Amino acid sequence: MSDFILNVIHRPEMVPEYSATVTGHGKEEDIGDKKLLTESLDIFKTQQRLAHENGLKVTIHMTYAALFNEEAVAIAKKDHEVYGDEIALSLLGLPCEEFREKYKTKDFCIWMFSMEDKKRIVDDVFGKFHDIFGFYPESTGSYYMDADLTNYIKETYPSVKCAIATCWEEGPKAYHTCNNSWYTLFDGGPWAPWIPSKQNTHAPAADESEDSGIVAIPHLSRDLLACYDGNGSNFGTHPQNVLRGMIYDTKTWEFPYLYNLIDQYRAQEKYNNGYSYNMMFVGPGWMNKMGRWEAPYELLLKSYSDGCKYYGDLKKEGKLIDMTMSEFADYYREKKSYKEPECALWRDILYGSDKQVFWYTDPYMRAGVSMDQGGAIFDLRPYAAKLKWEVGIGTKHVQDASYPFLIQEKYRAGYFTHYAGEGTIRSAKLSYKGEEVDLCLCRTKAHFSQEGKTRILTLDPVTIEFADLSLTLLTKEYFEEGSGSIKIERTVLEMSDPSAEVELNEYMVACYGTTEYPEDMTGITLTCEGSEPKEIVYEYRCREESLKGASAVSAIVPAIETKVSMTASSEAEGYIREGYAFSPMFTLGYKKKIKDKEMFATWLNLEKAN
Repeated sequence: MSDFILNVIHRPEMVPEYSATVTGHGKEEDIGDKKLLTESLDIFKTQQRLAHENGLKVTIHMTYAALFNEEAVAIAKKDHEVYGDEIALSLLGLPCEEFREKYKTKDFCIWMFSMEDKKRIVDDVFGKFHDIFGFYPESTGSYYMDADLTNYIKETYPSVKCAIATCWEEGPKAYHTCNNSWYTLFDGGPWAPWIPSKQNTHAPAADESEDSGIVAIPHLSRDLLACYDGNGSNFGTHPQNVLRGMIYDTKTWEFPYLYNLIDQYRAQEKYNNGYSYNMMFVGPGWMNKMGRWEAPYELLLKSYSDGCKYYGDLKKEGKLIDMTMSEFADYYREKKSYKEPECALWRDILYGSDKQVFWYTDPYMRAGVSMDQGGAIFDLRPYAAKLKWEVGIGTKHVQDASYPFLIQEKYRAGYFTHYAGEGTIRSAKLSYKGEEVDLCLCRTKAHFSQEGKTRILTLDPVTIEFADLSLTLLTKEYFEEGSGSIKIERTVLEMSDPSAEVELNEYMVACYGTTEYPEDMTGITLTCEGSEPKEIVYEYRCREESLKGASAVSAIVPAIETKVSMTASSEAEGYIREGYAFSPMFTLGYKKKIKDKEMFATWLNLEKAN
């Protein structure tokens, strides 16, 4: 029996982030405008009605502004009594006359405040909530919640057990599509619920000692392919995203992509021990009476009505379980163990391609694998470091909350580069008589299986054609739960000349960063480990070292407290390569001669570097 869990979350923003500028266009700003407040409340009532008409429970995220509105409070209390809705507290929706007067700022992103102000605001908002409802909330959230903020909330208000804690890939890609004006940078986190560590919100806790005490859920369920390749705000299970991306039938106002996206999330139970999750988190601003994203109000309303009906029909058919956030937190802790990964085998449902990617996350890493590139790893975040990354005013990272990458093909080119140098990727090359083929050029498909606590991707074999030799190669990738390693196994199934020998070059090109812009690579140490180790301390000088029989090839990246290494299944030549200023990467790899029917495996390993 499989469980498809849904969280529907509404927030009665009295000053919606979109509506204030639209309804007030051409007027002097007035965030206390009564017309705006009335419209926002009407939209909130409509959203509540549509969810309840379709038999769906809601978690009502009361905003700070809503706590000053008697009608919003009355609606929350009534819907809690009648429908079992959970009354929770949002750390979005801070701006209102009371907040502006008290804090003398237009900032509204809780994670961007100084730690001192975060505590003041949290105590203020939680205290106001308690004064009105007589209890503290069990759920809260924002677009992002940094670890220090989460830790303070859990310590001071222990009733909190669930929080919206990040947006999946809400980083430079989204920033650029918002005309370089949306300073919410938090790439690199999970796309599905997780238990965040005390050290870093994005990195899941490996055990009880790292447990922040909450279950985190993402802000919206995103398309795990289209969102990575483009702007995430256009591809999610919030109808607003689908309208913003113009992904609907403009004549009939139907939304097949939205339903396909929901269904693809349902299908993820095949890779996660019979469990899958979806969430829809909305405020009133996007359903503005004047329209939004080239869509009239009638279309905005229809999209939300149809979306709720789709979820409601699934529930009636016994294919969906709706929960409040606090109910889900209890379910999740009973269902999942700390080290159990989240997996997603995802295919393109928008552009008509055959593209397929695999996502994997656990307390030690987040990894993305592209079958369009022969099973290459195109994104890698070293959670094993549990990097403490303070965010907000007074820290080194006022806005950038992203978890740093070692590999990221969108910000560091990936395999395909325009001129010289290399982009970040983990792949392999085959060489024969002066010819070379990179597996990044070999499109394939993957099949998921699980043996014990190891998740396995088996790729369809690919055929490599040289001038006077062809061979068929099978790739299998193993993700062993709790190991912090990925094993990649290559097997030659057949060769046109069984006596031939080809060179297999397993390589990883990497760097570190959170944006497109290069970081200072000075001080990274590259090592061929073995009885007579060879070492390069990074100075942008294009140096290379190799060692036959190397026990490991490794890089220590002090800036992100990470050691990444590769190890091999049998004796091979390990090598390390330093980049240069125009191509500020480093390369780790193994070269091995292989013949027909032979197999060679390498492991990519991540650990914290003290």
